[in-house]
Amino acid sequence: MWDATIFLSTLTPKFYVALTGTSSLISGLILIFEWWYFRKYGASFIEQVSLNHISPWIGGGEAIGNSGTSNSPPQPQPVPECKVWRNPLNLFRGAEYQRFLWATNKEPLTYYDMNLSAQDHQTFFTCEADAGKAEYEIMQTAWRERNPAARVKAAHEALEKNPDCAPAYILLAEEEATTILEVESILKKALKCAEINYKKSQLAQHQGSGSESTYRRDTNVLIYIKRRLAMCARKLGRLKDAAKMFRDLTKEIPPIMSVLNIHENLIETQLEMQAYADVQAVLAKYDDISLPKSAAICYTAALLKSRAVADKFSPDIACKRGLTPAEVVAVEAIHRAVEFNPHIPKYLLEMKPLILPPEHILKRGDSEAIAYSFFHLSHWKQVEGALNLLHCTWEGTFRMLPYPLERGHLFYPYPTCTECADKELLPAFHDVSVYPKKELPFFILFTAGLCSFTALLALLTHQYPMYMGIVAKTMLGWASLPFHFILDKLEALLPSNILQQLSRI
Repeated sequence: MWDATIFLSTLTPKFYVALTGTSSLISGLILIFEWWYFRKYGASFIEQVSLNHISPWIGGGEAIGNSGTSNSPPQPQPVPECKVWRNPLNLFRGAEYQRFLWATNKEPLTYYDMNLSAQDHQTFFTCEADAGKAEYEIMQTAWRERNPAARVKAAHEALEKNPDCAPAYILLAEEEATTILEVESILKKALKCAEINYKKSQLAQHQGSGSESTYRRDTNVLIYIKRRLAMCARKLGRLKDAAKMFRDLTKEIPPIMSVLNIHENLIETQLEMQAYADVQAVLAKYDDISLPKSAAICYTAALLKSRAVADKFSPDIACKRGLTPAEVVAVEAIHRAVEFNPHIPKYLLEMKPLILPPEHILKRGDSEAIAYSFFHLSHWKQVEGALNLLHCTWEGTFRMLPYPLERGHLFYPYPTCTECADKELLPAFHDVSVYPKKELPFFILFTAGLCSFTALLALLTHQYPMYMGIVAKTMLGWASLPFHFILDKLEALLPSNILQQLSRI
């Protein structure tokens, strides 16, 4: 019979160093690959291989993602579409974004974000009937230019061709003007041109498809200019004028209105005026189950409900006597808002630094959180105790949500595609907020522990070869005891000649 003690006695300390060092190296390489795969694809490679290949082979089933017969190709999992929306409160490039660039030498907008804006402008401010009109053909090219100076130069060329080209004035107001007063002055010129063009196309809109498309274009231009003029009034402190202009615009019904979401501009202006009854009236109209939600709707509703109880709210007293009915309503509103967009509280509580908002946002994403917090943080500060109530209650939302997030509580499950879309929309110097936090897979933790343990063994064996050799032999001796016990039982039960034949084999 083979004796394990003879084999163990022949092993030198160098063998144990080589063994543990090699094990540490292999497990370290596996750890690096697992970490890279997890960072890129959000899943463990070993886990994916185990579930899709090894587990079906052992169990005789089919790989995950296969349907029908085992020979059918795997069906791709449906990926939820992340729709990008225009930011209703987007800033002016020349008067605001460019000033940030001058001050910090950091680009506040991504190319992807600006490209989406160019596509929007082409859709809103051009039409099929523009063919043959030199000024509008120049503007079609101008919106696609990547260089801001080239865009401004093209707008001036369009105005030389036609002094009543309203889209050219829009581009100059957005990108060339360096102050809000300059923006407003240029937009007032644009408004006069837009009104003239609108009246002409309105009279001729039924004369053919080209005339109808021109009328739609002129309507879009007129509404856009009025909205930006209202935003100038808001920035310059003429709140009543801005609120009236936004209120009048919300009564319009052209298709562009569903994209601009002007009611959010109206809500923000009324909050600045502290006209909370008017804000409640707007919410009653737009906070409807059939209408798409937004952070502005959900968090403004929470702010108004918090306003009724926030000034007297104390967490210590609430723990002793419980929440009053009004406090319960306010806390539920906060939980509803946090479930819709869980990124916003950290910005409102100033636990995370704000940046300039992008021109497009992803609802329920970090981009929407930045856009909302940038304009509404001051409104939360105006309501005494509102931020304290938010600080005490917002984390309780996550105790009500199922985990994993296969379904929501009050809304649809939180989309999984927001991180990738937000990274495209937000500048590289911003640390994108991710929800839910991805937990490290078991196999990454396991390989990290294995790598660390074997590296420690290799180091100890190299430093103390005699003692580690004794420990290794003792451990292996203990590990071999069950096998010796089983062999002794087999020798007692089976005839000796059978064991001799097996030993020869």
